[in-house]
Amino acid sequence: MMDHKKSKAPKSTITQNHNELDAPTDNIYETVSILSKRADQIGEELKTELHDKLDEFATSNESLEEIFENKEQIEVSRFYEALPKPVMLAAEEWKNGEIYFRKPEETTEV
Repeated sequence: MMDHKKSKAPKSTITQNHNELDAPTDNIYETVSILSKRADQIGEELKTELHDKLDEFATSNESLEEIFENKEQIEVSRFYEALPKPVMLAAEEWKNGEIYFRKPEETTEV
């Protein structure tokens, strides 16, 4: 699994050369489908990770410490908001050849 926090993926939308993107599949629609599925996986991973970190701040009582914890929660949330979007991370993985895919109809059973 890739460490998404260290990714070099762009943080904003950029134009992609579809000829480079669809080279492994020879089908832009199949490529988009693969990227979409991977982006969904990455989004879920990041969401789970964020919720786990925010759960560390959960407390049953209110106090002055909660004000400081709230600042820490905000910092954690801002960090995750500043990460590249899952689709950009998926596209970066795709260009680096880090996404495994297969076509079920091409597999042979013995």
